[in-house]
Amino acid sequence: MKILITFALESEFAPWRAIHGFRLGTWGEAEAYFADIAGVQVGVVLTGAGPKQAALSAAAVMRGESDSISFCISSGLAGGLKDAYEIGQVLAAQSVFSEAPHADLPSHVLDSSSALVAFAGECGATIVDQFYSAPHVVARAEEKRHLGGVADAVEMESFEILHEAAAFGIPAVPIRAISDLAGEDMPLDMDGVFNDEGRISIPRVLGQVALHPGSVPDLMKLANQSKRAAESLAQFLDRYVPMLVDRARVLETGAAAVGQ
Repeated sequence: MKILITFALESEFAPWRAIHGFRLGTWGEAEAYFADIAGVQVGVVLTGAGPKQAALSAAAVMRGESDSISFCISSGLAGGLKDAYEIGQVLAAQSVFSEAPHADLPSHVLDSSSALVAFAGECGATIVDQFYSAPHVVARAEEKRHLGGVADAVEMESFEILHEAAAFGIPAVPIRAISDLAGEDMPLDMDGVFNDEGRISIPRVLGQVALHPGSVPDLMKLANQSKRAAESLAQFLDRYVPMLVDRARVLETGAAAVGQ
């Protein structure tokens, strides 16, 4: 049994990485971080921010390695789209919506594994109807509130990751911790701080700050909120992964007994 977990950015992964001392390696054609948790191998892939990078990274690890992956978790941070959600609150979505065209899909909505969602709820996640996987950073509170009519939280990667997982029959679930609230504007043009690989570019951040020096307090606030959310997510994953392993073993034992 192996579990694939994706994060967009190193900062989202950092608190959980520190707990388990993940070691760097490769999985398929992707760079990955590995740790043994609850007696199984967990592999983490940092996709980079955005749907394009998520699709490329998911394909790199799943194609040729799909038979070795038991479950896939699209993890990381998200923006809240409804006032009910708080910083650090962990959400598990029953589906993901994207407006990006996919010729092989009849719908713009992909369903999560119902079992993985239910297990997440048992571990303390708030089960919600839908995430919206956006093509860009949703920066304005006005746009967030508009999207709140169709989704509970916004991120950029889960649709592509679930799309790739579905192609190989891998049960998958999107789980995100809230790092910014529905009523909050982003302090900078966040799309402008990523490089071509979807990583945060410090020179680009500094360039944005130079253009908008008054944004520094709000930028520091967002950084603190993101840190809190990533820590909350790490604590959740430490409960969730062992439960997945335990439930999967119970199912395997039951299936083996039936087959005898």
